[in-house]
Amino acid sequence: MKAVRVPGELVLPPYLHRSLQMEGFSVVESCTYTQRSRGSMFLDEHLLLHVLKGQNTVSLGKQEYPVKSGQMLLISKASLIGYDKQGDAEAGDAYESLLFFFTDSFIRGFLQMSQTRVEPVTEAAAMEVKTANERMRTFFASVMPYFAHPERVDKVLLQLKMQELLFNLVDTDKNLLHQLLELRKPIHKNIVEVMEENYAKPVNIEQLAYLSGRSLSTFKREFAELYDTTPAEWIRNKRLEKAKQLLENSNYPVADICYTVGFENPSHFSRIFKRHFGHQPTEYRN
Repeated sequence: MKAVRVPGELVLPPYLHRSLQMEGFSVVESCTYTQRSRGSMFLDEHLLLHVLKGQNTVSLGKQEYPVKSGQMLLISKASLIGYDKQGDAEAGDAYESLLFFFTDSFIRGFLQMSQTRVEPVTEAAAMEVKTANERMRTFFASVMPYFAHPERVDKVLLQLKMQELLFNLVDTDKNLLHQLLELRKPIHKNIVEVMEENYAKPVNIEQLAYLSGRSLSTFKREFAELYDTTPAEWIRNKRLEKAKQLLENSNYPVADICYTVGFENPSHFSRIFKRHFGHQPTEYRN
């Protein structure tokens, strides 16, 4: 399944989520009725996720963050995250959340305007699920009426509301402030870590370059220096090796293994597996 680029694609078909948008930030309301819905999102901007109903288990790399009703999670841009939404059974399987997206420039402008004092720290801020306090809950409730008629919302008022959100975050928790300050830093991640974390996910080479904080040409050049092959060939071989391990050490159906390692078509998976190992997956397992 293709990863959804957000926030841009969330307001387009087939999603058509209600949104409030302005240069530098946007707010998206996600409301659905589902027992369970899974997928992945590619973050073009920083994200604050707040769950109103149900639960959303966010996965980033090898870590999982269960965000329950009344909780929130701040995530850096250039991240490929998985989501696992579960509706509230007592509310007719309703899942509802608010997604606040911010650009670097909006955060820098806020920190300059608010004259937020930056204290020196020696360790990176931990990404943590936080329970929204009364002040945050009141703010989230105040945003909801704007979605009824977003075209009528004054842009200056909307900007003030988003600044209010950042003021609330800064005053709520020192770790959130630390995390917010770190969002401004240039992204430059280890290529090996980026590849190991994302080879089985629905992401293309351009997105892998973005995740690493490099241009496409720089990413390809440094990748070739590390692996002496192309990213596409490395990903294919890595997926096939992982599939072989699962065939040897598990009883998962072949189709499940196909999807687990990142292939989207079981027939295509069987063909390239045979071309690589000399046997189709079922024959190899037997």
